[in-house]
Amino acid sequence: MKRNQSGFTLIEIAIVLVIIGLLLGGVLKGQELINSAKVKNLTNDLKGASVMVYSYQDKFHAVPGDDAAAATHLPAPSTSSTVSVSGTSAGNGVIGGVWNSQTVTDESFIFWQHVRLAGLSQGETSTATPATFVPHSTFGGQLGVTSSVNGPISTMTGPFVACADNVPGKAVKQMDANLDDGVGNTGSVQAIAAAAAAAAATPADDTLYTVCMSF
Repeated sequence: MKRNQSGFTLIEIAIVLVIIGLLLGGVLKGQELINSAKVKNLTNDLKGASVMVYSYQDKFHAVPGDDAAAATHLPAPSTSSTVSVSGTSAGNGVIGGVWNSQTVTDESFIFWQHVRLAGLSQGETSTATPATFVPHSTFGGQLGVTSSVNGPISTMTGPFVACADNVPGKAVKQMDANLDDGVGNTGSVQAIAAAAAAAAATPADDTLYTVCMSF
């Protein structure tokens, strides 16, 4: 007995391929929008650092983190931790310490306590737990501020730098194109890979970088 065999027609196959293509396009477009939103958030974080520094200076005539008179300028923190800055470098206009410090006596660490107590940023005011005290970006890396002389990239100009790590090269290039000259090792936005000696001119898309903005 002869059996009739059936299968997909070319038209049906074409329709399925079109649907798959539309689904893949939607997924890729959605991922692109998510990445763009992350870049925008990180950009706002780095720009916000300059607002915090200069707003604090306008209000107290001192640099946050380096403010030798912080104990008289600011309210007490949520615990017994102090807002005072000690040492001969206090009040010299330079934020001491590396940008990503988790050492409670470093000025770059105390910076966050000063701006938060001054009402310029949100977050913990107690320095009891450094790992949760320091802020993090939308890419998961740490955010930080320091003076350019203590920054990770020696070619950056301007008195201060705001930095974030764990940022993919693709995001770095997008940020640099939006804010600066589009070159990774010149201008006010530069990026350096872990253990690298200098900033990268053209960041690799899948490599993670520390990106900094000077101001």
